[in-house]
Amino acid sequence: MRSATINDNGSPLAGTLRLDWLGWMQILVLAALVTALFHRIVVAWVEQLWTDPYYSHCFLVPIFSIWVIWNSRARFWNLPVQPNWSGVIITLCSLSILVLGVFGDENFLSRTSLMLLLAGLVIQFFGWRYFRAGLFPWAVLFLMIPLPRILFSQITLPLQFLSSRLGSGLLDVAGIWHLREGNLIHLRSLTLDVAEACSGLRSLMSLITVSVFYGYVFQFKRWQRLVLVLCSIPIAIVANGFRIMGSGVVGQYWGPDKSEGFFHSFSGVVVFVFSFLLLVALGHAFQLALRLFRRRATA
Repeated sequence: MRSATINDNGSPLAGTLRLDWLGWMQILVLAALVTALFHRIVVAWVEQLWTDPYYSHCFLVPIFSIWVIWNSRARFWNLPVQPNWSGVIITLCSLSILVLGVFGDENFLSRTSLMLLLAGLVIQFFGWRYFRAGLFPWAVLFLMIPLPRILFSQITLPLQFLSSRLGSGLLDVAGIWHLREGNLIHLRSLTLDVAEACSGLRSLMSLITVSVFYGYVFQFKRWQRLVLVLCSIPIAIVANGFRIMGSGVVGQYWGPDKSEGFFHSFSGVVVFVFSFLLLVALGHAFQLALRLFRRRATA
C-alpha cells in the first residue's frame, strides 16, 4: 500500500502513498463494508436533499470537497503514510453513534457517524498527517447534513419573528401603513404571513455554505474566512427583511396577487445574489485593508 525509504542508518522511514494491488483490494473491501452499513442511510439522505428546498444547495458540498482534495493532490501524494491505531477508537465511536442513530431514528446521528467513520479510517490507514491535511474538505462535508428537526424548529421560529420585525421596520421607513401581529403583517390591501419558509433560514444556510467556498477559493486567511461566515448571518437576515418589505410594497401598490407566485420566487433569487455580492465586497474590503496596513507598516 505504500513505498518506504531508508535513512542513513538503514532503518525504514514512513513511506509516501503508493498503492499496490493489495492496497487497492483493501480499499475495495472497506468500501464494500461501508456501503453495506450506510447505503440505506445515504439513499434517504440524498432523497431528502433532492426534495427539501432548504438543502438543495448541499449537492455542491461534496463536489467542492472533492475539488479541494484534487487541488491538493500533490501534497497528499508526498505525505508520509503513518498508520495510527487511534483511528480504530474513532471508528468504534462512529459505529456506536450509528447504532444510536438507527435505533433512535435520528438521521443526524446516523449521518454524522459516517463523517466520523471516514475520519477514523483515514487516521487508521494513513495517519494523523493525512487527516490534518484533509481536515478542511472533511469538515466542509458537515454542511450537507440537514439540521436535526428539533434544532431546525428552535432556529426557524425566532428567525420568523426577527424577519417580521425587520420587514415591519423597513415598511415604516418606506412610509407604508401596516400593523404587525407576531409574524403577520397587515397592510390595507393584503396580509403578509412570514411563515416558516419565509424565515430566511434557507438563504442563511446557502449563504454560509457559499461564504465557505468563497473564502477558500480566493485564499483568504483563516480569520478572514471565519469573519466572512459570521458576517453572512446578519447579511442574510437583513436581506430577508428587505424581501419582506418588497413583498409589502408590491402588494400595496400593484395588487396582492403580484406579491405572490413569480415575484416571491424571483425576489428570493435577487436577494440571495445581492447578499452574495455584499459578501464579495466585504471580502475585497478585507484584502484592501490588509494591503493598506502592510504599506503603512513597511513605510
